[in-house]
Amino acid sequence: MKFIKYEEVINQLSFSEAIQVMKSCFYDYEQGQISQSERRVECLPDGSTQNIFAMMPAYLGSKRFFGAKMITAFPGNRTQGLPSHQGVILLFESTNGYPVAAIDANAVTWIRTAAVSALATDYLAKADAMNLTLIGAGQQASSHLAAIKSVRPLRRVFVYDLDQDRSQAFVAQMRQTYPELKFFHCSTVEAAVCDSEIICTLTSSKEPFLKGEWIAPGTHVNAIGTFTPTTRELTSHLMEGSRIYVDDYGAALRESGDLLLPIQEGVITTDAIKGTLGELVTEKTVGRSSDLEITVFNAVGLAIEDLCCAEYLFQKTGGR
Repeated sequence: MKFIKYEEVINQLSFSEAIQVMKSCFYDYEQGQISQSERRVECLPDGSTQNIFAMMPAYLGSKRFFGAKMITAFPGNRTQGLPSHQGVILLFESTNGYPVAAIDANAVTWIRTAAVSALATDYLAKADAMNLTLIGAGQQASSHLAAIKSVRPLRRVFVYDLDQDRSQAFVAQMRQTYPELKFFHCSTVEAAVCDSEIICTLTSSKEPFLKGEWIAPGTHVNAIGTFTPTTRELTSHLMEGSRIYVDDYGAALRESGDLLLPIQEGVITTDAIKGTLGELVTEKTVGRSSDLEITVFNAVGLAIEDLCCAEYLFQKTGGR
């Protein structure tokens, strides 16, 4: 069995490649050629009430592969300088069920999450959008910057994090990495979003913080950070005034507090969802229809994304 470690994933899977893998992934999913099972999340009985173990299985077809991402989330790891999320993707061939690869899940998640956001951005953001906001300066901030830079002509990047030191450190690092861009450390969410055209919320917030009145007409929002029914990043007012798209109807309506809580409040209904990323890719639905609309892509993360990246990496690095 092949082992593909973190560094090899990063070296072998560029963001431009990952975006194309995700485009094919969502096309196949919408066409019914690949499938996935519901994510299973277990809170560990270790007394901390916060550490979880999750398993995300998917099947890519009889001539392809199947498997699962198994990942842990230990929020306390941050205080020790360790990643909060760690895990592995196990890949099996579909002919005889033989295990062929174990792939670092943290690296794949870092890339594929941003690639999905970039794919949605390409369909939903204004074509000339140049200003990006990153809310949350953690691991996903750098990948989202790199991925979205590949689909839009970025010029300015605004950054906000509750941890101001982390935000400032991120801005300093990114100025070195992307000297052609202008970076701004912002002290409030409002300051970070008021002049932006693309906003990525990348936090584990339990309470909504992004307000519709702060956002200019024509803005696109990628709501990525939360994936439980009781946590959200966007206010109900913002959801009410936006064209909403999701990665998957079933997963979003099971797991997304950004959708479920305003539905429970009676602010929106399920009809507020205008389509999925797969429907955009296959042209079964349309995206932005004017430069004044606010669009929201709400994603909870799908097993098919991990397995399609795992398949691509296995084949690129010498697998059959």
